[in-house]
Amino acid sequence: MCKSFIPFGHAKSIYEIDPSFYTKHGVKTLFMDLDNTLDSYKAKEPKQETIELIKKLQTNNITPVVISNNKASRVSGYVNKLGIEFLASARKPFAKRLLNEISKRNLKKDEVMLVGDQMMTDVLAGKHAGIRVVLTEKIVKEDQFTTHFNRLIDRPIRRHHRKKGNLRNWRDL
Repeated sequence: MCKSFIPFGHAKSIYEIDPSFYTKHGVKTLFMDLDNTLDSYKAKEPKQETIELIKKLQTNNITPVVISNNKASRVSGYVNKLGIEFLASARKPFAKRLLNEISKRNLKKDEVMLVGDQMMTDVLAGKHAGIRVVLTEKIVKEDQFTTHFNRLIDRPIRRHHRKKGNLRNWRDL
């Protein structure tokens, strides 16, 4: 199956990844998906675990940025409580808005990593933008209606890449 679906690494959750992993790989800016990566799409405010993650990243000189396909009204309400920046309506899997964000921030692609829970949006967008992606499992059972279609395509591709050993654990990288 398409190499565009093979992430740099895989983690059960963004919360299990130690910031030293990002530092080891030269990451200075971490793009993070919101819905089902950081929290449920229903969550209006970040949980304590998310607040602690952001603090850990910042303590390790990693700039966290939320990159979401959701509307600005949904993303800003959540992210403003974290005091970090975001890009809403990112239009993943298309890379144009990610590339614009990288350019606008004057970032080097090898210093940026994206963490997200979907192959069809996060992995494809990251790969097309030329940045590394860590794929996670979704953290809650429920999904937005628009995500159900992506999950139907995601499951068999994920299963295939898992069997082929293409979903390498982040700890082994």
